[in-house]
Amino acid sequence: METRDMALQYPKSDIRLAFCRQCGFIFNAAFDPFVHEYFSAYEATQSFSPAFNAFHQKLAADLIERYSLHNKTILEIGCGNGDFLTMLCNLGDNRGIGFDPSFQAFRHNKKTEDRITFIKDFYPPKQHEYEADFVCCKMTLEHIPDPARFLKDVRRAIGDRHDTTIFFQVPEARRILREAAFWDIYYEHCSYFSKESLRRLFQNCGFQVMDIWTDYDDQYLMAAGKACDPKDDFRSRRKSAPYADRDADLNLMKSELDQFADKVQKAIASWNRQIEMMVDNGQKVVIWPSSSKAVSFLTSVNIRTGIEFAVDINPYRQGSFLAGTGQEIVGPEFLKDYRPDTIILLNPVYKSEIERMLNGLGLGPDIMTV
Repeated sequence: METRDMALQYPKSDIRLAFCRQCGFIFNAAFDPFVHEYFSAYEATQSFSPAFNAFHQKLAADLIERYSLHNKTILEIGCGNGDFLTMLCNLGDNRGIGFDPSFQAFRHNKKTEDRITFIKDFYPPKQHEYEADFVCCKMTLEHIPDPARFLKDVRRAIGDRHDTTIFFQVPEARRILREAAFWDIYYEHCSYFSKESLRRLFQNCGFQVMDIWTDYDDQYLMAAGKACDPKDDFRSRRKSAPYADRDADLNLMKSELDQFADKVQKAIASWNRQIEMMVDNGQKVVIWPSSSKAVSFLTSVNIRTGIEFAVDINPYRQGSFLAGTGQEIVGPEFLKDYRPDTIILLNPVYKSEIERMLNGLGLGPDIMTV
């Protein structure tokens, strides 16, 4: 948000998680799609992180090799500013089509204009004229309140092109349950998937699952599939799919869910005590990064004073303020003068990268990871 007042006054709404005991799908039953917004100020890119870029490069190369993506047309739903789509096109000499309402043309490499078309809009089912060999959708499906309807729209748009491959990436819900990771539950994410619920979604919407796996320290769940011929018997295919452990997985999820609410309340209370103690002792505490995890963590722990700043390497975030709690977002260089005693790190994946940055700044604060 542009000012602290805007950040503090930004509207809030409720999260009431529900669980389907038949398929393992978790969703926010209180979600209202009209109370939040996606536009150019929705700054979600992670491409300023070397660790994330290395993961992206490896993933792009892996997808190109797995699915023979050379001289193909790739369509990405929820492409942001096109970083990953550009990687896929450059590494495989492919053509690209990207859909995203928050796309900003000035942030994109002009050298790819002849091969990539960006459409600043949501992906609508009427866009049947955009045919593709590979449909990619990363970290978007969890934002959609009716994922089955959406995936069926994708299937209808593919039509009879049964050689089209789809690839989806979402947060992995089982990890959130195991770790009581309340900072990974926020309003924009209204749908949560395990391997089994994502597999069922694919199969029930007319896709045959080819691969399903986790990556990025098991934070991301990924699945790839092919469009099935409607004449095929989907039920018999489901019986033959790698689905034997689904009942065991559902029972594990039920057990994890039974403990989840209690574990979350204990985790929130523990963090509240620790932060209060550090602040009372005169320590300077900052949070890193300023992502949705930060918003969820700070609003859940109910921290409005004591933590003044959130740190982020993304220059497009710096100088603005966290929605809900109003911390100013600063760059790492700011810490040279501020000299924090403790950094609360909301994603352990970035710990080594951040330690190197801090060493370069001559700083050695304690780093507490969630």
